[in-house]
Formats: sequence, structure tokens, C-alpha cells
Amino acid sequence: MNKSLRYIALLAILPLFTVGITTGSFTDAEALKGNGVGTSKYGSGTDICGLQLCSEIPGGKDAWMAEQGKSKPVVPVIEEEDDHDKHDAKMEAHDDHEEEITEADLGSVLRLSRANVPATIPMHHGYYDGGDVYFIITDSSDPTHADLITNNQGWKVELAPLLKNAPDAALSKTYMFTNGIDGDGVHGFQGEVFTSTPAQSDVYSALTSHVHVTWNEDATPRVLTSDAMVMEAADNGEITLTSVDVVLNMPQIIWPEGQMMVKEDKTLTDETPYGGGQVLDIDTEEMNVTFIAHRGWGPDGRTIYYIVTDATPSGPAGMMGVVSSPTSASLIANSAAVDLFQFKNGLIGSGPLGFQAGIAAGAPGDENYSPMWRIFMTNWASPENAQLLETIDDLNAYREAGLIDIGIARPMDSDHIVNCPFIDPFQ
Repeated sequence: MNKSLRYIALLAILPLFTVGITTGSFTDAEALKGNGVGTSKYGSGTDICGLQLCSEIPGGKDAWMAEQGKSKPVVPVIEEEDDHDKHDAKMEAHDDHEEEITEADLGSVLRLSRANVPATIPMHHGYYDGGDVYFIITDSSDPTHADLITNNQGWKVELAPLLKNAPDAALSKTYMFTNGIDGDGVHGFQGEVFTSTPAQSDVYSALTSHVHVTWNEDATPRVLTSDAMVMEAADNGEITLTSVDVVLNMPQIIWPEGQMMVKEDKTLTDETPYGGGQVLDIDTEEMNVTFIAHRGWGPDGRTIYYIVTDATPSGPAGMMGVVSSPTSASLIANSAAVDLFQFKNGLIGSGPLGFQAGIAAGAPGDENYSPMWRIFMTNWASPENAQLLETIDDLNAYREAGLIDIGIARPMDSDHIVNCPFIDPFQ
């Protein structure tokens, strides 16, 4: 079969992702604070068997690999020219004993199961300029608020300490009420008041700085629905405003001027493309929203799932059907953003470019987890020899061997940050 025919479906969607995407050199990108391929405490470098140290398992790694039906890991090697004859002889001997594995077979074996699954997330109600806002809360820089909101909404908010490092330019201010009118707010009172929505794209951010609103004893509480009303009440001495050193990830789903795109084709498969929207359903009666959760790899090879809520620049955001958030560009050299490595060639799979799933430098529970991701593109020097990479250590080893190169993604020649909260879609 002509090799090109195997890629017809893939090539049909690649232009959506690759137009305008360029990459800087990995060497240049390493100068950015907090990025590059770091040495992981996980992965093959520390002999991890599943999520245990191999030394803890009777018989060590060989016994564990045999129990899992796995072969020993292949060490990346660049063959010298003089070794070609030996390599050819080995391949001929292999062909004499085993049926050839075709490229199509390899792709089928390596494609992840449940690569795209629905994730239903509780929504909250708030206000902007007198209108209604519906939003979700996925991450908190502070463990107290992470636990509080998790308990209130019955859905886990991930702890992301790095968010406290986000600069003011990457944050939008949100008012949260600590007393007054009872309601569905974070602290059990009226809903939050936002100072911007995606309609104000030059200032909107899903990352929110935290301002407590407390009604004073001699004041009569009432529902405040706008920044202007909050400031007027403060000027009148009715409320006290207190800035709190907490950053929450609160992506807006519906706002007075619009809402997130809802995907037309709601049938999910392992090959569902990233384009055309990330939301399957918005239900303001049941107060939940259903996202597509995409499967990938954590730094140690563990399974992770993430949703996509917003991105910069506008090209990738529009292609994925998410909110455009230019303010996120200020995170490109900031430690509040973490590296996520996607593949632009190699094994066909469920990644956003049609190749293998990406690898994240951090995952929930790690000190360096953040929902804000700085995207790097991984390129195989010889795509036909690509292997499945699962860990940060894999990336390090293959890059050092010269088998892959890694460069920071710059679609539209712009800084590229994606808000991809890691979640458990099965909770």
C-alpha cells in the first residue's frame, strides 16, 4: 500500500494546527525561566516500576516487566555507518522468524484507549456589570481554598502553588464575599463579581486575584452585581475590601456577551480531533458543563487527563474553539507556567497534531503542577524510526542522543500559552 495513503485523514487536519506554527531552538528556549526539559525525580532514571521503586518489588525491574508482559526498555542508539551491515543482518534474521509489523499495526497498538472522554464539571454563578456569569473553578494556589471549594462543589480543585507567581498582567480581579447575603459563592454568600469577561479580551484572564468583600456591622447587605457597585459600597464605608494572596483558575463558560463554543459532533472516539470546540454541553439548570478530557502522560509516565479552556494567541484558540486570552502571554517566561511537550511527527496517535500524546513536566500532586502550559514541539529526526516516549526522562535521553529535537512553539510568531487544567474525569 502506498505510504502516503495512510496519512490522508491525518493530513486533512494537520493544516489546522501547523499553519503559522514555528519553533525556536531548544537552546534559546532554555533561557526562559522555568522551562526546558528538566531532570525528573520520576521515570526510568530512578527505576520506577509502575508507580513503585523497582527495589521494592521482589525480583526487581526484570520481574515486574515480565509480570506486565513487557520487554526491556530500548536504549536509544545512533548507529555508526560501519554498523549498517550488522544492523541489516539482524533485521534479515528477525524477518525470518517473525511476521513484519506494518506501520498501521504499530499505530494501532500504540494508540491510547479512552483518549477522549467526557468530563462533567460543576458551574458557579456570578456577575459582571449587572449581567450573569457562569464559571468553573479548577485550581487554587492555596490549599485552604482548594479544600474549601472542593468540599463545597463536590468536585476536586487541584492545588497549583505555582500560580501565586503569576504577574499582575496575567490576572483579573474577582470579588468574593465573606458575609452578607447567603448564596453559592466560594464562601457561602452571594456569587462572585468579575471585573472582566472574555469579551474584554485585552484584560480578561481565567486566573483571578482574590479580593475579599466584607460587609461592615452597621451596613445593610444587598446583592452587588458589578465592579462599580462594589467600589461605590466601599466608598460609602459599607464594605471592607481585603486583598488575599490567593490565585484561582476560574474559566468563564457563559458571560453577558457570549459563551464558549459547544462542539457540534458530540460523539467521542479515540480519534476525535481537537478542532471545533472543547465543550460538549452547558446546562444552567443542573449547573454543570461537560468538557472533552484529553489523555496524555505525566512526567513519570502516569496517565493524566486535561481540558482546554483558553489560549493565546488567537489562532490556536480559535482552532480549538476556546477563549482567546492574550494576557496569558505574560507567563511565557514566568514560573507560573510549566512545560508541555507535544509531538509534530512520529507515531500516529491521539495528540493534538495527530501523533503520540504529549508529556507534561508536572502533574497534580507535584510541587511544579500548574494548569498554565508553555508548549514545546518535539520533532523526530527520522520519523520512521519513532518510538513511544512516556516520561521526561525519555525526552531527555532521546534528545541527548540526537534522535529528537525540541523547540518552543510560536504560532503566529507569538508567545503560546494554553490553560489546560489537569482533572480526574471519572470522579
